[in-house]
Amino acid sequence: MPRFPILSTFAAAIALSAGGALMIAQPADAQASKEASEKPDATEAKTKPGRTYGSTALDEGEGNERKMEDIDNDVFHAMVLLDRANFSPGVIDGRSGKNFEWALKGYQEANGLEVTGRLDTPTRKSLLKDGRAPTRFLRIDETSFGSPHKEIPEDAEEQAEMEAMPYENLFEEVAERFHTTSETLIALNGDKARNVEIGTVLQLPNVLPSSRDYGDLEGTQRDMFNALNVQPDGGAKGTRIVVDESDGQMRVYDNDDKLVAQFPVTTGSENDPLPLGKWKVQAYSFLPPFHYQPDLFWDVDDSEESQMLPPGPNGPVGVAWLDLTKEHYGIHGTPEPQTIGYTESHGCLRMTNWDVLTLSRILDEGFEAEFVA
Repeated sequence: MPRFPILSTFAAAIALSAGGALMIAQPADAQASKEASEKPDATEAKTKPGRTYGSTALDEGEGNERKMEDIDNDVFHAMVLLDRANFSPGVIDGRSGKNFEWALKGYQEANGLEVTGRLDTPTRKSLLKDGRAPTRFLRIDETSFGSPHKEIPEDAEEQAEMEAMPYENLFEEVAERFHTTSETLIALNGDKARNVEIGTVLQLPNVLPSSRDYGDLEGTQRDMFNALNVQPDGGAKGTRIVVDESDGQMRVYDNDDKLVAQFPVTTGSENDPLPLGKWKVQAYSFLPPFHYQPDLFWDVDDSEESQMLPPGPNGPVGVAWLDLTKEHYGIHGTPEPQTIGYTESHGCLRMTNWDVLTLSRILDEGFEAEFVA
């Protein structure tokens, strides 16, 4: 069994009255596959046509040597609950930071609590009404989503020759499917995580959806949503979004202008600022290929040839492209979820792969998007 159970202090004090348990230990199946779809014509890249497109890992926690004592159990548990409430903290890693603070503020506003950005007692009690344990012990089962695993070359021409841009290994895939990072998996499980294989039992963030009934989705699309543990029912439906460049947050509002969800996003740069104004998202494309056009990027040599890069979770736009009425712009996923809110983009809006899929469940095609500074 994994060596370090996550025990949340605030859950220990409050969970019984909220109807919650501290730990559930049982295996579960997971399955998924991949699908190619329509091609977006996007301006999302940086420096070179590698899969990261110039985004950099955070200085803090870079590498795979993190230990269990680095995880704040209360923050970890709150992150899991915020994730399931559609107030995303980004990656679930047990670290307090700006994404976590903004997630708390959004949740507090939506639930009529004092907006402090702190994990105070009223917020803890409200979150724990979910009754969800922070982690689950799960057996890693074989899945066709993002596999077979392959190393992604840095050169765009070589990438274009691939059939897909999958996960590079099972370790990376498991981290993304459970909305966390590779180093957090190591902190929870030690070398067992680093050496994960089919059949390994790991302690994982408890982001499993309450249902697997995706109803309107079929085939590979359904498998993808299932594998990334996206709620089939997104909860309260939204009708519009507001993206604020100043705080890097996307807020989702319903018909009554009530805040119903919030996600951290990466929103442009000095050379390619976020296109301020009002737009619409006119179409969704899942597992899309990416039309790489060097002439659209200020920091790429125009002499490079255009390439059509294959789809996949490690593609430049991740698993989904939500097309904006602003030409060449969209809302999309990313192959590096830990960088959301901490790096720059070429004007498009980047989200974690699981958050962009969640967004597509909360809002129907044709929703309004307002970008403000």
